[in-house]
Amino acid sequence: MPKLDIDGNKALIISIIVLIAVTSSLIYYYNARIYATNQEFNAKLLLMNKEILGNLHLVQENLEEDIFSVSNNLTLQLQMLDNNLKNFKDKSDNEIETLNSLIDEIEKQSDIQLNELKEELSTIKVKSEDFSSIIEDVMQSVVSVGTNLGQGSGVVIADDGFIATNYHVIDDASIIRVLTYDNEVYDADLIGYNDTFDIAVLKVNTNLDVLRFGDSDDVKVGEKVIALGNPVGLSFTVTEGIISAVHRKGPNGLDIYLQTDVPINPGNSGGPLVNTNSRIIGINNFKIGGFEGLGFAIESNVVEEIAEGIIEQYLAQVE
Repeated sequence: MPKLDIDGNKALIISIIVLIAVTSSLIYYYNARIYATNQEFNAKLLLMNKEILGNLHLVQENLEEDIFSVSNNLTLQLQMLDNNLKNFKDKSDNEIETLNSLIDEIEKQSDIQLNELKEELSTIKVKSEDFSSIIEDVMQSVVSVGTNLGQGSGVVIADDGFIATNYHVIDDASIIRVLTYDNEVYDADLIGYNDTFDIAVLKVNTNLDVLRFGDSDDVKVGEKVIALGNPVGLSFTVTEGIISAVHRKGPNGLDIYLQTDVPINPGNSGGPLVNTNSRIIGINNFKIGGFEGLGFAIESNVVEEIAEGIIEQYLAQVE
């Protein structure tokens, strides 16, 4: 019996050892499988992470490219829009400028045509009746020129108070004043003269109505004219007559005179000789003593050229 118990114990021990060995083997096997599985899982996880990172990087690159492309397209579209707006503005400005110029030109042409119509109507009235329809307007531009030595006449020929007269009217005078048709008196300055042509230009510090020059080359013999001035102190007198001859030679040897039968007396000198169109065609200058109806006026083209030269020189000096 004791022997059997020992053998039983050995068998039990062997069984336990075998069981332990088998268990250990199983544990080792499963541990190895778990390790291998973990390694495989980790490898797949790393690979997956790598793929995910690669995809994310690719997505980021594509997104950056898309953003860059969209930004470029947007910038290009904004530039195109800006250019279109600028072109539209430039076109609109040009069209507005052209329209304004056209409006200005239409206004100028309308004013010119209206003035021409008024002049034509005045001419028709003068030809059919007399000068009474234009006297009031013309007389606004005529002045009486008084000095400490005598008196004469003048006519306003430009804005800012420029007045043409004969040089002999103000020669050696120390005081010069002008009286307007509205009975206003102004001190006048002599700004220039040409004694050969007997032309002088005065200036007063006020604006007066301007009487424009006509073309004396267009004057015809027999044409009606009036002389305006202040003969023998009779202020703002009008006398009527006709042109007797053109390009007459005067005392200075120059053929620059219109001959007229309009009575020209002392005090008329420097006043305008006016045609039916309310234009200055001459500046009354002298008459031949002892004879009636032999008056002479300096042709307007000569007066205008000399007076404009004097005014331009004066303005250049004061600027």
